[in-house]
Amino acid sequence: MIIHNLETENSILNQFISEIRDVSIQKDAMRFRRNIERIGEVLGYELSKTLEYKSKTIQTPLGTKEILVPEKELVLCSILRAGLPLHQGLLNYFDAAENAFIAAYRNHPNNEDDFEVIVNYLASPSVEDKILLLVDPMLATGKTLENTIKALQTHGNPKQVHILSVIGSTEGVEYIKDVFPENTHLWIAAIDPELSSRGYIIPGLGDAGDLSYGVKI
Repeated sequence: MIIHNLETENSILNQFISEIRDVSIQKDAMRFRRNIERIGEVLGYELSKTLEYKSKTIQTPLGTKEILVPEKELVLCSILRAGLPLHQGLLNYFDAAENAFIAAYRNHPNNEDDFEVIVNYLASPSVEDKILLLVDPMLATGKTLENTIKALQTHGNPKQVHILSVIGSTEGVEYIKDVFPENTHLWIAAIDPELSSRGYIIPGLGDAGDLSYGVKI
């Protein structure tokens, strides 16, 4: 796996990350969602540098201009519900992409630490020979991404896979290395060192879905 950890270089991305982590600022759900969206835009811009391009002739009011534009079809697949703001940030830049959505959640039997990831909804176009962008803001254990790519196998074999996350854990990143092909790219804004006994990233930021859309029951 090819890992692009954007926190290794200073940029305005640091400001967005600091605000989504800050317990006083993250109480503003609209600002939290917008910061996640902006992080998606930054990740998308960096990812765009690795795509294949083709020349296209553009007619302007005063003449023509040859411009290189992305060549391959993209499919954005986000994990509901936490992935929606990040998905929107990527869609702001890849507005011609097709879209897929998958519902995956953790099930803690008897409220114990151990859990399983359950996938119970998938809406996706064909991903055959396309570039698949898997969007999951919190890469904790990596099991959600594993179940997502398994569910998408019924929709074809993508030419290449890019994973886009806001914050991940060292353990989760190591886990998905064995799940995805070697040429998979991971684009991530920060990697934290620990997981709690219930599989939450430390220091992380909390539950991205709850912070974006309210606490669920």
